[in-house]
Amino acid sequence: MNGRFLAHWLTTAVALGVTAWILPGVQVDSLVALAVSALVLGFVNAIVRPVLVLLTLPFTVLTLGLFYFIVNGIAFGLAAALVPGFRVASFFTAVLGAFVLGLVSWFIGMFGGGREKATKSSGVVEVHRHRDGRWGA
Repeated sequence: MNGRFLAHWLTTAVALGVTAWILPGVQVDSLVALAVSALVLGFVNAIVRPVLVLLTLPFTVLTLGLFYFIVNGIAFGLAAALVPGFRVASFFTAVLGAFVLGLVSWFIGMFGGGREKATKSSGVVEVHRHRDGRWGA
């Protein structure tokens, strides 16, 4: 199994557990349901959500990006509908759950240290003249 996939899946599972602990309308019955829910949520986010984003692009533009929260709530609710043992009380709870899940995942990613940070390059290459008269980096 790919290490990045495993880390992302574990992060999603922990974030989903925290989300279920914080929000009373989100319920996960067991650790197995939590693990399966994180896996299904990852697949829904990878496959279904991009299609939803494309189909709802006019609404997202008209609402200045706020409709994206609705799309995330739909994906969250769909994952809950697909996994037995993972329940969401209402659509509003699904939208709020997706938001909290995103915040907790971001927080774990910030302090987890698993991601390499990109270095900013100025684009300038330093060239030096060698003792033998040649130029090089």
